Amino acid sequence: MKRTSYRHGTTAQHTRLRRKLQPAVAGIRGAVRFNAPLSEYTSFRIGGPADVLVEPADVEDVIRLVKQTHEQKLPFFVLGGTNLLVRDKGIRGVVISLAKLRAIKEESGSVLYAEGGVGMPTLIGYAIRRSLAGLEWAAGIPGTVAGCVVMNAGTRLGEMKDTVKAVRVVQTNGDVQDYPAERIAFEYRRASLPPGIVVGVWLQLKQGVRADIEKVVKDYLRYRRETQPLTLPSAGCVFKNPANDSAGRVVEAAGLKGVSVGDACVSVKHANFIVNQGKASAADVLALIKKIRAQVVRKTGVKLTLELKLVGQA
Repeated sequence: MKRTSYRHGTTAQHTRLRRKLQPAVAGIRGAVRFNAPLSEYTSFRIGGPADVLVEPADVEDVIRLVKQTHEQKLPFFVLGGTNLLVRDKGIRGVVISLAKLRAIKEESGSVLYAEGGVGMPTLIGYAIRRSLAGLEWAAGIPGTVAGCVVMNAGTRLGEMKDTVKAVRVVQTNGDVQDYPAERIAFEYRRASLPPGIVVGVWLQLKQGVRADIEKVVKDYLRYRRETQPLTLPSAGCVFKNPANDSAGRVVEAAGLKGVSVGDACVSVKHANFIVNQGKASAADVLALIKKIRAQVVRKTGVKLTLELKLVGQA
């Protein structure tokens, strides 16, 4: 059912904005929210408003939305990955959540097809019930399957590229194209895909023993709980690991554990995590990142590169 809301009530500015964006969202059967606060949709619980946030009802809705957005010459951005910081003035144009695209089906040869909005915990649970191994590396990752493909999400146990067989993309003109894994260049925390929206992924898994799969998942979840700040909002690892080193180690070596700017704080449990202790803004996080980088260079000589993805207006 379509849903429209305004964070601060209807104003002349919101009315003009809605009039401009309305043709792009006309006929959408999913949820539509104007001036939607994105802090409600990010794992950091930080982010300014989207001009309009859309949750398409299904792939056909995605196709309609993409075509209409393209016709109106409006930009769009897709939510999905957890490794994201939305700046305080939010995102212009159309922001898309694939939360309603959550179908999973099993195909022959130990293959699972998952729509782009399926959460990784849900997908892992589905695989375990069918004794399918190959996704254990993703235990504890809260993002969607589409987000994990786009970011080539990974842990010390493996990466998304290890299981992807093919990806279904709605291209910017609304055409649907399937890309086999061999046509996708996977890199560290990045997949080279054509412009568009990942609406489905085929995953090549393998038959295993359910008890063994469950044990690996439980053990890794325990490890993550012991070593990462999972009880506070964060966006996962902030910096990429330097060559032959750990970003967490160098940040800790620079004496930065527990350092904060506003409510943004370097985790005392894992120094490559910045946590939101309550009301952190994107500006707080960015100021803390600047402080970390400067002190790490000063004390260790290492120049840290962001793994965190920055979007929106400051």
